[in-house]
Amino acid sequence: MTARPKVALFVTCLADMFRPQVGFAAAKLLDDAGCDVIVPEQTCCGQPAYNAGDAKDAAALARNVIAAFESYDYVVVPSGSCAGTIKVHYPRLLKDDAAWGPRADALAARTHELFSFLVNVRGVKSIAASCAGTACYHDSCSSLREMNVSKEPRVLLATVDGLTVRDFSETQVCCGFGGFFSVKYPEISARMADDKIADAKARGADTIVGGDLGCLLHLAGRLARKGDAIAVRHAAEVLADMGGSPAIGKDPA
Repeated sequence: MTARPKVALFVTCLADMFRPQVGFAAAKLLDDAGCDVIVPEQTCCGQPAYNAGDAKDAAALARNVIAAFESYDYVVVPSGSCAGTIKVHYPRLLKDDAAWGPRADALAARTHELFSFLVNVRGVKSIAASCAGTACYHDSCSSLREMNVSKEPRVLLATVDGLTVRDFSETQVCCGFGGFFSVKYPEISARMADDKIADAKARGADTIVGGDLGCLLHLAGRLARKGDAIAVRHAAEVLADMGGSPAIGKDPA
């Protein structure tokens, strides 16, 4: 590993509002990987506005993020969807802006999804953590298709003591969240979540883990409505040895 880089952690709105532990876990993993972790003052990445077709407000949010994060060596995000917004969509959104387009391109080049950064940039191959049980890993659509992340979380989770990791039978199938998709098409969204949950049960999993909190909140909510005992956790929490805390949507004992 090289000298300690200055890494700006983009916490994400969902982690900040619903699961701050994801941010703490990400910071711990980055620190353990030899990084100086900074959490700049930050706003939403603009993904909801962008997906809704509100390019003007999305661009304003993008400029805020660029200004806050561009002075650091890397930007690391514990979410494939927010990382994809910065890395893939900011350059598209600001391509005709002479002042901000090049800055968007520069930030995109230094932006990474958390597990990809740990494995591919910092060379982390194993993690000192333990978590007993069997987990299915859920690949979010954005992680797969925008950030090209798939093997990296599995490499790390495979080294967690006591944890058996299995794939869903269809690893590239959406869980049904899809941001506004779950709002516009709730019946279809719920059915897709039910299919994913049934798949996890068929694989003998007691836990669903993943790298995108939006997907995980969606699945945890559906499990709660069904009265199912399967736990849902962000993979960063498991890797940071925080797997003993209450799962997403579960009250402390």
